Amino acid sequence: MEQLIKENHLKLKNYIASKISNSKDAEEILQETLISAHESYPFFKAKSSFFTWVCGIANHETADFYRRKKIKTVLFSRFPFLENIVSQALTPDENLEKQELREEVKKVLSGLTEGYSQILRLKYYHGLSMLEIAVKLKTTVKAVESKLSRAREAFRENWKKKSFQ
Repeated sequence: MEQLIKENHLKLKNYIASKISNSKDAEEILQETLISAHESYPFFKAKSSFFTWVCGIANHETADFYRRKKIKTVLFSRFPFLENIVSQALTPDENLEKQELREEVKKVLSGLTEGYSQILRLKYYHGLSMLEIAVKLKTTVKAVESKLSRAREAFRENWKKKSFQ
């Protein structure tokens, strides 16, 4: 595998750079792609060339990168508890509000089916990519994307119901 990566690294880097104008974003996507390719290599069946396969992973990582970026902006503005790094300068009231919000989110999550709750936790709590979730759940990336979309909608609906009670 390492030899295949070495042989295709520059070509892959150029492929990603051709799609992403921001060099920092392109480098991050390249790193995520290489990590995902390494983790998924046991599933590579050589039905296509290695480069074609790894470009497919790059496409998914690119979509995941921008989806995460957008979701983080929206979710972190509404659900600050999802942030991985909590400022040490929080006042006791802010800490209490964050704890209360965490508890409310837990209640909403507990009201979802186990499958929806699990996929939301894998994505937002553990920060896994679509590919990583697919491997963990032994399913396809498309199935994960579809289920995650339905889970988000179910969460939104339960959150609205909770807000009106």
